[in-house]
Amino acid sequence: MGTFDAEGNYTPRPIVENDVEKSFADAIEGTMVEVRDGQLVTGTVVKIDRDGVLLDFGYKTEGVIPTRELAIKNDVNPHDVVSLGEQIEALVLTLEDKEGRLVLSKKRAQYEKAWGEIERKKNNEEPVRGLVIEVVKGGLIVDIGLRGFLPASLVELRRVRDLQPYIGQPIDAKIIELDRNRNNVVLSRRAYLEENQKETRDSFLTNLKPGEVRPGKISSVVQFGAFVDLGGMDGLIHVSELSWKHVDHPSQVVQVGQEVTVQVLDIDYSRERISLSLKATQQDPWQEFASSHEVGQLVYGRVTKLVPFGAFVQVGDGIEGLVHISEMSARHVESPEQVVAPGEELWVKIIDFDLARRRISISIKQAAEGGELAAEYQGQFEVDEHGNWVGGDDTEREAAWAEYYKEYGEAPAEGTAAPAEGAAPPEQA
Repeated sequence: MGTFDAEGNYTPRPIVENDVEKSFADAIEGTMVEVRDGQLVTGTVVKIDRDGVLLDFGYKTEGVIPTRELAIKNDVNPHDVVSLGEQIEALVLTLEDKEGRLVLSKKRAQYEKAWGEIERKKNNEEPVRGLVIEVVKGGLIVDIGLRGFLPASLVELRRVRDLQPYIGQPIDAKIIELDRNRNNVVLSRRAYLEENQKETRDSFLTNLKPGEVRPGKISSVVQFGAFVDLGGMDGLIHVSELSWKHVDHPSQVVQVGQEVTVQVLDIDYSRERISLSLKATQQDPWQEFASSHEVGQLVYGRVTKLVPFGAFVQVGDGIEGLVHISEMSARHVESPEQVVAPGEELWVKIIDFDLARRRISISIKQAAEGGELAAEYQGQFEVDEHGNWVGGDDTEREAAWAEYYKEYGEAPAEGTAAPAEGAAPPEQA
């Protein structure tokens, strides 16, 4: 070997007589590298083209690394994997293929080294880090030195529908299945997240108390309710706790990403489950109605449903009262259809409150006898010279019913109208 001076100029080692202490043939033999199938070699990249890479590792000929043997990821550009002059490791696949080439594999060398490290991490229950390189049926392929499979159900704490955004992203995961004979590695990012979030969850649950009101964001909507991200864990609002009104599907009330304020109903520490309520943070329409109305008052309503024993009448937002068949008319009534029809609007009198059972009994018969108007109607009706209530300015009531028809897609029943003179009780008590 020659020498370099201070300016970087190279001076070859001088050749003298008997410089080689052994025969020339032995000297040549001593410079040759012995190679066998399955051997790991280290060499220098001397050529790169679309078909692969040439690697000089001191053998009598360079080794060829085909493009397919460069990386775990399929269809790579060799220039994206290695560069000229780079020192890399490769595994000898065959000393001579049908074209007479010495074939190497960078991918297999990486694979062989990775298995040992992965087995060690599996035994020590350590996580692995890798780059997501493919979306396949049922999950993701992660480059951890070899192809690790990450099922879609184990990507996050909850099922993820769109896996494409994970491509090119580094992730940490736990090894949950390892079988070298079958070349099978199964990963779980969910297990990693759960393990790392356990301390946070424990602290969150410890500080959370039933009855507390917390802000949150709707993270998912399902048939039976909606999940809310509380900032440390998710809680569930059951469909029955979404609204004081009847809800057919949670999407009628909330949407993913919507910010909400909820009350904590219950905490199951052993199962790490939080039950929440949205309606508990809202005014109970029954309490509101009961606090602003009294037995004996007259209210205006709309018939919503007929049943054999009477009729239900909507008298407030989300409030329905029952007119028993015996309270429909002063005369005998065989069936509710003889007196009212669905969609009909009329005056009724409150005759009983059962707030505990959320029931209101109302009467058409007694409303005909007159009485005091509920507060919301006072000022809208006047008493004529005969003592009868007659309609005043009904613009607001007309607008309210028009909005109701628009929302529910219904038209007024034939012959019905918003409160007017003809709909008012005939007498003032």
